[in-house]
Amino acid sequence: MPMEKSIYSQHYRLFLELLRTTREKAGLTQGNIAVKLNTTQSFISNCERGERRLDLVELRSWCEALDISLSEFVKRFDRGLGQDA
Repeated sequence: MPMEKSIYSQHYRLFLELLRTTREKAGLTQGNIAVKLNTTQSFISNCERGERRLDLVELRSWCEALDISLSEFVKRFDRGLGQDA
């Protein structure tokens, strides 16, 4: 499958939705995650809106803050992709 370059792809929207819903299901606000990651709420907001991309190392830190393993997050993402296929 060719790689879409746009951060506005359907797959990236799914990633952002999963990031936000995982946080919400954990009962955490953007401010809570910001404290755990030693950053600002606006940084968290920018990431969740897709204005700032996360690399793998940053995603792993987010997962730790959300009390979910990186592998579980990826499994959920893959399941979501399967629904879109």
